[in-house]
Amino acid sequence: MAKQTVAEQFVDILVRAGVQRLYGVVGDSLNPVVDAIRRTPELDWIQVRHEETAAFAAGAEAQITGKLAACAGSCGPGNLHLINGLFDAHRSMAPVLALASQIPSSEIGTGYFQETHPDRLFAECSHYSELISSRQQMPRVLQTAIQHAVGQSGVSVVSLPGDIAAEAAPDRAVEHALVTSRPSVRPGDAEIDRLAEMIDAAGKVTLFCGSGTAGAHAEVMEFAERIKSPVGHALRGKEWIQYDNPYDVGMSGLLGYGAAYEATHECDLLILLGTDFPYNAFLPDDVKIVQVDVRPEHLGRRSKLDLAVWGDVRETLRCLTPKVQIKSRRTFLDRMLKKHADALEGVVSAYTRKVEKHLPIHPEYVASVLDEEAADDAVFTVDTGMCNVWAARYLSPNGRRRVIGSFTHGSMANALPQAIGAQFVDRKRQVVSMSGDGGFTMLMGDFLTLVQYDLPVKVVLFNNSSLGMVELEMLVAGLPSYGTTNHNPDFAALARAAGAHGVRVEKPKQLRGALRDAFAHKGPALVDIVTDPNALSIPPKISAEMVSGFALSAGKIVLDGGVGRMLQMARSNLRNIPRR
Repeated sequence: MAKQTVAEQFVDILVRAGVQRLYGVVGDSLNPVVDAIRRTPELDWIQVRHEETAAFAAGAEAQITGKLAACAGSCGPGNLHLINGLFDAHRSMAPVLALASQIPSSEIGTGYFQETHPDRLFAECSHYSELISSRQQMPRVLQTAIQHAVGQSGVSVVSLPGDIAAEAAPDRAVEHALVTSRPSVRPGDAEIDRLAEMIDAAGKVTLFCGSGTAGAHAEVMEFAERIKSPVGHALRGKEWIQYDNPYDVGMSGLLGYGAAYEATHECDLLILLGTDFPYNAFLPDDVKIVQVDVRPEHLGRRSKLDLAVWGDVRETLRCLTPKVQIKSRRTFLDRMLKKHADALEGVVSAYTRKVEKHLPIHPEYVASVLDEEAADDAVFTVDTGMCNVWAARYLSPNGRRRVIGSFTHGSMANALPQAIGAQFVDRKRQVVSMSGDGGFTMLMGDFLTLVQYDLPVKVVLFNNSSLGMVELEMLVAGLPSYGTTNHNPDFAALARAAGAHGVRVEKPKQLRGALRDAFAHKGPALVDIVTDPNALSIPPKISAEMVSGFALSAGKIVLDGGVGRMLQMARSNLRNIPRR
């Protein structure tokens, strides 16, 4: 019986860690591992057309499942292509293990063909990045990498030379039990007691929620009711906190709407729950602020804190809520709910006015119809740029839908590859890629991956033939748009040529039927929708700093436009205000 190779041992450890797929592109130094996967029924090799897609797909899978996912690239240029998707996964706190295969071990340091140093290159976008230089080293390094990725919710990278991967594994390899999930973390009693005192002493409290509220919706709602607090959210908190929320006052940030900004600035105490909200220009500097986060390194890096609380949001609120006094006055809450509804009433007309006859098609209208037609448990992957705007304002969360994007890293071309990873998790679940024409064409080759694996991803393409967000940045900066126009083909025709369902929509009355046909189609589909590149209405008071780089912001409402079904929810929440 032939001895197990290092590559086979590597694959066995991945299987023990619960990894089901390895996304990548085959080649040279990676071949021993890929061949080991070929002979391992528990692990599938997913062949993509670009390694950046592999990393984005693995990151999306990890975000959907909460479990370790994996990708791989061959030596030099192959694994270099992983870096952008790995940055996104790491900043999204997605547990991903990346295999960066390396040139022959004897040639490292000689300027050999395709030589790079991935253990150095990936250090900035990982919790752990190490080179395996001997066969005896492999099990412990891989196991340590897995522990880092799972335990710290981010990326680990293992660099493995192809010659070492092909060697026989040592007879007595050191292997140990693997950690495959993170524990809950609760704050100490002193922090809980101090926070309870601050809440009891404050007349007006606002909660501002991020992605760290995942799984804590019920606890946040109970807490908000007890202290009569408005509840705002960041973009990454939208899917977890906005639905079934009678205290909702909208979203703050560059894409913000409603009264979230006012609620965070007019309170006595602002509690940041599970958010590493990056736009500190939107945070107040004259109110008391408490931050609750499971990542201690996030505490206080955006604003000056009066109290830092290290713990899971869910566990923290379970300990905290019984200790705070029930507040009877809801004057502040009711005033913010009224402001929120009034703000949405004021902008919704931009979307409703003659929209079904407007040519080119309003992208707001497309997003609104998409929200209505998509499944109640759909996974939406959202391209960076204007698709972020439409997703933020029109997709209605309900506790079952998921919305994934490059919301922290801000990379283009993320939606299609993330849809690939999301769809492999569950082929029966509806996955919709909200793609812009700029992002889609950057990694368009991986539309062929959908066809090759018959993945039923539905690509809804917002085709305005421009880099819309960049044009907005230039406009606000007083610059003429330049280098932002795309000369696009008929994407629907390309989809059909590739063997997928493809339809082009140029008139509003065609839209709903085209989406329904695409959703009913059993395989991959692309709906190419020609949208208005001039869809944004810019408020009269706005500075270049508000939108430059998609991060420097100093205003309350930057982009005008409708907000879809959120207005209906705001109106219904007004009915909760007691009549006096």
